[in-house]
Amino acid sequence: MIKSMTGYGRAVETVNGREFTVELRSVNNRYLDTTVRLPRVLSFGEDAVRQAVKAAVSRGKVDVYISLRTEGAEDAKVSLNSAVLAGYLAAMRRMAQEFEVRDDISVSTLSRLPEVFTVERPEVDEEQLLSDLLTVLNKAIEGFETMRAAEGAALERDLRNRAGTLLDLVAQVEAGSAKTVEDYRARLTAKLQEVLSSTSIDESRILTEAAIFADKIAVDEETVRLRSHLHQMEHMLTTGGAVGRKLDFLLQEMNREANTIGSKCSDLALARLVVEMKAELEKIREQTQNIE
Repeated sequence: MIKSMTGYGRAVETVNGREFTVELRSVNNRYLDTTVRLPRVLSFGEDAVRQAVKAAVSRGKVDVYISLRTEGAEDAKVSLNSAVLAGYLAAMRRMAQEFEVRDDISVSTLSRLPEVFTVERPEVDEEQLLSDLLTVLNKAIEGFETMRAAEGAALERDLRNRAGTLLDLVAQVEAGSAKTVEDYRARLTAKLQEVLSSTSIDESRILTEAAIFADKIAVDEETVRLRSHLHQMEHMLTTGGAVGRKLDFLLQEMNREANTIGSKCSDLALARLVVEMKAELEKIREQTQNIE
């Protein structure tokens, strides 16, 4: 099974009083490039998140978004720092008296001053927190992989259809190439008969010229290699896995064979077939850019 590099997965779950939201998005990329965005309280788990993504994805640009919402007030205890507040009040009242400014001290003013409140947070069990996070992350990855597999199956169907079209075109080129030689031989015979109307024609000479021409336009080697590449492509699709880079290389080879065939074709009909072959190869190349 092949997979697309484009995918999306999302999971939201509450574990041990904490609601985790995990989203994964991916697009095409030559290599694996993972970006992780998560709250500061979970920053210690970034490497573990990257490793989980790496275990599932081998190529593509993957963005991971993680948010955390804590339920209940037991996670943080806020208390008033009376000593600090008393110091602020004494200083502010003295300022009002000495500089004759309006005393407009209020709770909202005092609450914005540094260290007026003390926030106590319980110790976090990082091991348990990471385990909870990875549980939700793995569920998001499951959805992400399901989407990538579905798109990969669609890509595989399209590539197989296009490979079949290419094989048909190769067969037509092979048949057309043989016919071109026969047509050349017939034209050569007719031309010699016209020029040497009163003289017998040297059949061996015609065969020699036809053989030389056939050698110049022979595309047997190229079509054999092209067929081999197409069978290899079918094998890769059947085997599955991360075959995107291999397909890229294989397509370069197929394009090279198609270009060589095109350079040898002197017949207009064959030239048109080669143009169709190149068009199909370009469409295959575009599709393989999406394969992991």
